[in-house]
Amino acid sequence: MKSYQKLTTAVPQPGACHVEEEGATPTPAGCGKLAPWWVGSGLLVAAVLLSAITVWVLRQVSGGWPGPAVPPKCLLVPESHRFDCYPEHHVVVTQELCESRGCCFIESSPPVGGKRGVPWCFYPPDFPSYTLESLNQTALGMVGLLVRRKKAYYPRDIERLRLDVEFETDTRLHIKITDAASPRYEVPLEVPRAMKRAEKPIYSLDFSRDPFGVLLRRRATGTVLLNTTVAPLIFADQFLQIATSLPSRFLYGLGEHRGTLLHSLDWNTLTLWARDISPTESFNLYGAHPFYLLMEEGGDAHGVFLLNSNAMEVALQPAPGLTWRTIGGVLDFYIFLGPDPNMVIQQYQQVIGFPAMPPLWALGFHLCRWGYKSSNETWQTVRAMRNYQIPQDAQWNDIDYMDGYRDFTLDPQNFASLPSLVEDLHKHRQRYVMILDPGISSNNPHGSYWPFDEGLRRGLFLNTTQGQPLIGQVWPGFTAFADFSNPDTYQWWLENLQRFHAHVPFDGLWIDMNEPSNFMDGSEDGCPTGELDSPPYTPAVLGDSLFAKTVCASAKQKTSVHYNLHNLYGLMEAKATASALIQIQGKRPFIISRSTFPSQGRYSGHWLGDNRSQWKDMYYSIPGLLSFSLFGIPLVGADICGFSGSTSEELCTRWMQLGAFYPFARNHNTQNEKAQDPTVFSPAARTAMKDVLLTRYSLLPFLYTLFHRAHLQGDTVARPLFFEFPWDTATLGLDRQFLWGWSLLVTPVLEPGVDSVTGYVPRGVWYDFYTGSSLNSSGEMLKMSAPLEHLNLHVREGAILPTQKPGTTSEATRRNPLRLIVALSSSATAWGDLFWDDGESLDTFERGSYSYLVFNVTQVGCSEEGRGEGSSATLSSCHPVLQNIFTSTVLHASSEATEVIIGTLSIFGVRQPPSKVLLNGQEKPFSYLDNQVLTVDDLGLSLSQGFTLQWL
Repeated sequence: MKSYQKLTTAVPQPGACHVEEEGATPTPAGCGKLAPWWVGSGLLVAAVLLSAITVWVLRQVSGGWPGPAVPPKCLLVPESHRFDCYPEHHVVVTQELCESRGCCFIESSPPVGGKRGVPWCFYPPDFPSYTLESLNQTALGMVGLLVRRKKAYYPRDIERLRLDVEFETDTRLHIKITDAASPRYEVPLEVPRAMKRAEKPIYSLDFSRDPFGVLLRRRATGTVLLNTTVAPLIFADQFLQIATSLPSRFLYGLGEHRGTLLHSLDWNTLTLWARDISPTESFNLYGAHPFYLLMEEGGDAHGVFLLNSNAMEVALQPAPGLTWRTIGGVLDFYIFLGPDPNMVIQQYQQVIGFPAMPPLWALGFHLCRWGYKSSNETWQTVRAMRNYQIPQDAQWNDIDYMDGYRDFTLDPQNFASLPSLVEDLHKHRQRYVMILDPGISSNNPHGSYWPFDEGLRRGLFLNTTQGQPLIGQVWPGFTAFADFSNPDTYQWWLENLQRFHAHVPFDGLWIDMNEPSNFMDGSEDGCPTGELDSPPYTPAVLGDSLFAKTVCASAKQKTSVHYNLHNLYGLMEAKATASALIQIQGKRPFIISRSTFPSQGRYSGHWLGDNRSQWKDMYYSIPGLLSFSLFGIPLVGADICGFSGSTSEELCTRWMQLGAFYPFARNHNTQNEKAQDPTVFSPAARTAMKDVLLTRYSLLPFLYTLFHRAHLQGDTVARPLFFEFPWDTATLGLDRQFLWGWSLLVTPVLEPGVDSVTGYVPRGVWYDFYTGSSLNSSGEMLKMSAPLEHLNLHVREGAILPTQKPGTTSEATRRNPLRLIVALSSSATAWGDLFWDDGESLDTFERGSYSYLVFNVTQVGCSEEGRGEGSSATLSSCHPVLQNIFTSTVLHASSEATEVIIGTLSIFGVRQPPSKVLLNGQEKPFSYLDNQVLTVDDLGLSLSQGFTLQWL
């Protein structure tokens, strides 16, 4: 009898084949059948078995209670370990339906809160699966053959599968399962190819032969990270399913959804199918990210990425366990071993690509609304912001600027002065961003609308199964949809943008509605009957149909059918748009996209969609932006103050404080609601908003450096607390606070009517960002004062933050003197860095056109006066004077650095008043406050010059 592994498997099972990183290739003969999972598990499990059999016998003898008898093998499976055999939604599963699939049927308590709850129909221990028939070594790993001898219950079951395993690096494993006989669709994503087998992997791999399964362990701890023997592998043409145990309940990722950062494993199903819908709990939203990060006991972390773009769902259950279900493609897994969460995300991005470096102005404040009735009204808002000297880098327009909501057109009546507005923005060193949709108006007289006519002539639109352009409906009415999988579309898209840019020289693009969104279901003619639009299994998508409010899954594209490419649509549009902007401007492109897929960060940022002006929406923005940090898209934010509905002054003030620390900060509003830009509020609220934006602008050097590290090596910008304190279990569920990098803690107010906030402060010394006063925490929840005008910010001990006197634009700011904030550790050390370039040119790091500085503080335990240069005096002969030395080291220099001055050094945590301060050996005036803050002003040092500063 085949049997699936108990989820808590922690040691190799009898007969399992063990795969070492070196040595002989395992053979199928050495991978015998797994022993039943209850063997060797002790008296408790034996008692469960005996009890189940006894109950079954008694029911047979006594006639039992009403209802059919349940086989003992089914009673053995605990509720939390039941893997769903009948996951179809909106189907009342009966015993007859269940047993027709060869599965167990036991009714359980009905679910609460709309969740599916414990499955009534689940796999028995002996459900047939694949057998590992052969396993042979390759240069990078091994290749195997999987055979299924008894068909499963979905059509076109694939009987023979190819297993490829590559030990790509010591911390990355690649496992791929596909049809052994015929090619199948695979995601057209560029991924790195390993050139040699990993030499010292920190993981070990076992296989079960019959039933086939993978058991992956972390060598250092023995923790089982994956155990796919817990349920059968199913691989049909349009239904692929594989399940695994999980080593803990601390799982994150799997976007795009609205919810807490830490997922619930209480029978929670997450669907991945791009959909235009205002962010709502339990719905599949704009993007698809089949990647999760899991925290193990003890602080280790690993990640799993399924490279598959078809409609899918991921079912989580409290065992803990997880089931992947997708309806096409192949099972192409990358597993990242970390071992800490920061490293997991870096390793993930080594596969999908590191994010692009944004232009500096992208990190300023952006302002937009749907409902500016004219370019003059837009201009009035810009002038009001300048009048109040409120920082702003970019002004945006929604679809209002278009003529009839058609792309690449300008409303000749209401937006005739838009070119003049853009010229004015540029004179004030500000930028202009406009919206574009992928739906191209198709109902114009022939010859009157070049984008459609030319796209039609070149054959660049999605087609129906009959080979005609698929026509849907979006803002301009009937529309065709650009096929961005076609390389020829890039040139057409570029030409459209060039023509419009010649008239309105925009600086960035906002690509919306690119799921793609459709106001119709499918097309004006509906969708054809067939297994692309109505597959044998449809995941739990909103609308219960693959073509609900989008185009037909059967639509033809250059690369494949839309069934396979739907989740890639926004990514492909972003690639085409980035390519076009680079050719038009010759600078770093700025693009914000609504729909996203893995590797999107290479081309665009993301905003979290059409949220509402509600307090809970403000809270949900934090787990949203932190999730996208995990997905390799650091340039992310939510619509500050909320998009739909009417905000309040208190809500908007608090949201502006939070939003000032979104990596991408934009206030955006819908039409027919009152304005919510900072200028329309009371003087007190307006001042609070201005002040927090000035704080953001002062931190631009720090933020820009974080983005450089993201671009260079995949560091996160906005960061969950558990990334820095993975051993602290109190941080694992925190999503009402976050960090910038490793060192700046943001604790916003997320509730109305309060003047304080309670936040978690991890163990160590933290300093108030504004005053430098210290706080020594044991790792505890602390109540902090938070009047309406105040956002709590704390600097972590040991950090050095480069800041700058803020201006009203990023360009104005970058010309001002720098202020370095030093937050001394308890051992009087600190570290920080600064990346500096011209803020907009392409590939500055790659070309060497940048400056990079490292800052250090060390403490020397004796005076150099006791040891002259070249002296042979020992340390014991030194004067017992503690010297604290700040050092700025220029590791790489460029001309831009010569134009910037370091003006001030503020050192937090100087426990004793210094007797003197020396700058490059020369005494320098200083101030020292009772809260242990040492400040040295008027340094006048060029950023391009290294220096030392000592206090003693």
